[in-house]
Amino acid sequence: MKKLIVAEKPSVAKDIARVLGVKTRGEGYLYGGDYVVTWALGHLVSLQEPGEMNGQWVKWRMADLPMLPETIPLKVLPATKAQYAIVEKLMNSTKIDSIICATDAAREGELIFRYIYRMADCKKPVERLWISSMTDAAIKQGFAALKPDSAYDALYDSARCRSEADWLVGMNASRAYSIRYDAHLSIGRVQTPTLSLIVERDRAIESFVPQDYWELTADFGDYEGLWINPAPRPADEKGDDKKSSDTRIYEKALAERVRGEVKGKPAQVLESAVDRKRFQPPQLFDLTSLQREANRKLGFSANKTLELAQALYERHKLLTYPRTDSRYLPDDMRPKVQSVLKNLPEPYAALVRDPAFKPDVSSKRWYDGTKISDHHAIVPTEKKPDLGKLTQDERALYDMVARRLIAMHYPDYVCDQARVITGVEKHRFRSTGVMPVEPGWHTVIPQGKEKGKADEAPLPPLKQGDTRKVEKASVKAHKTKPPQPMNDASILNLMENAGRTIEDEALREQMKSSGLGTPATRAATIERLIQMGYARRAGKSIVSTEKGRKLIDVVPRQISSAVTTGKWEKFLSEMASYQDDDQRRAKTDRFMQGIDRFAAFLVDAAKAAPGDVQFEKETFKPKRKAGGRTRAVKK
Repeated sequence: MKKLIVAEKPSVAKDIARVLGVKTRGEGYLYGGDYVVTWALGHLVSLQEPGEMNGQWVKWRMADLPMLPETIPLKVLPATKAQYAIVEKLMNSTKIDSIICATDAAREGELIFRYIYRMADCKKPVERLWISSMTDAAIKQGFAALKPDSAYDALYDSARCRSEADWLVGMNASRAYSIRYDAHLSIGRVQTPTLSLIVERDRAIESFVPQDYWELTADFGDYEGLWINPAPRPADEKGDDKKSSDTRIYEKALAERVRGEVKGKPAQVLESAVDRKRFQPPQLFDLTSLQREANRKLGFSANKTLELAQALYERHKLLTYPRTDSRYLPDDMRPKVQSVLKNLPEPYAALVRDPAFKPDVSSKRWYDGTKISDHHAIVPTEKKPDLGKLTQDERALYDMVARRLIAMHYPDYVCDQARVITGVEKHRFRSTGVMPVEPGWHTVIPQGKEKGKADEAPLPPLKQGDTRKVEKASVKAHKTKPPQPMNDASILNLMENAGRTIEDEALREQMKSSGLGTPATRAATIERLIQMGYARRAGKSIVSTEKGRKLIDVVPRQISSAVTTGKWEKFLSEMASYQDDDQRRAKTDRFMQGIDRFAAFLVDAAKAAPGDVQFEKETFKPKRKAGGRTRAVKK
């Protein structure tokens, strides 16, 4: 008797087969020794479309909404039905006595396998392979630590509820609003709140009224200072000026008058302070922080970063599992990290040999198993990379991850931040400067200059009572600036931290660990908004379209608010940790009942939506997809 291994992709299946010595090729699988290895090609099975489960739902009619089926049947996807037939036959073969689930070790991977397993009506025992990298050593270690798949029942329930909630909310709301406005409108519990964030930012930019202001600079010979306005007028507009600066002068006449009063006058240092600051190395990357950093430094879209990270994980075996939400490593990974560092090629090897490098690091800033859910932070694997075989973009992303790991073994960056107040007559001028003391981890990750931020030059040694003269005084005109347009990095940041700007303190605390979507789905959400015509790329920015703005105007706040979705994501995340079957079943039922009520509410909202809004006509015909084999799945 043999064991059947079901991987998510052919490339992963082939790697597993190679490590296990399985070499003989069959049609859609590999076999040899005690194993048969096959693959799922991603999603072989999905939830049925409404028209496939109920003939009455083929046509889109408001009278048929809301659609709240007791069960949502599964179907075999027509595009990959041949591979499904192979997997089903192998699962139910008399030559197979048990199965090993080797799909991606995450919520979505668990769902992919369970749907196939249930569609095939398979009853054989299942073990779970759970690995975070695709190196040979990691695969061998994973097979030595297989667990019964029942240990992941909570993860599956969380995945299933997420999938069915998306169906119920998306299908009902999208149909209801498409019918109401005779347009192709897609509404979802993650994409619509994300669109709302973009629309809100764009409207803030458009409504922004710039204000003129001036700054007065005094040149004291070997340093300069900005005049401190004793009564600055705060800017009312929301933008990067929402915190009014006390060096701004909102009347040019006042700036010119003060310039005349201080020009050529003696000056004296009233205050001089130097604070020594220490900055720890940055944390390791999870997927969202990697996407943000790659967008900021390399200009990559969130989706491109995910594709590159996936290639470095799956094809090149150089990164650990990228779809993670953790920035920490487990304690037992310290020896493995040392092995990774030893295998790094130049120029990284030189950084590891540097005297400042500290091989033994144990701080909870990096090693904390309590802050890891499914997977640890993204780090290089123990495989020695051949950088010449990587594309330029792959190498750039690998470089970011490798340098983060090395940097955590370097000392803090230390600098002196100086602040000086200089008096001239009755006026006061402020001067600041930064003097690096120890480069620390900036040796590994050079300090980049932030856009729009001037370099702070070091100040000369100054003490209270030192005297100078105002050699020159100059007035420079400025305008307050609107908020920055959204880009991939800022959207990801808002999605990850949805709810943290909520005024209700209790609700804000409740949503502290929630967000819009998951690290694995956020990039796809952004691309979906663009695909639907709700947003578009404008250079490096992402801006809303007229269609997107109209949609946000007509849907209820409950579906466009990050609060609603954030609560759901928090609940789904917690559900994955419930090990008591009865408790989990009760909470699952309650969650899905709430989703049913919400779907019905959205249909009622569509019926009562404003009638004076018109969307541009699009060629759109609701599809009746090919049926294929189906099977019902209980909620």
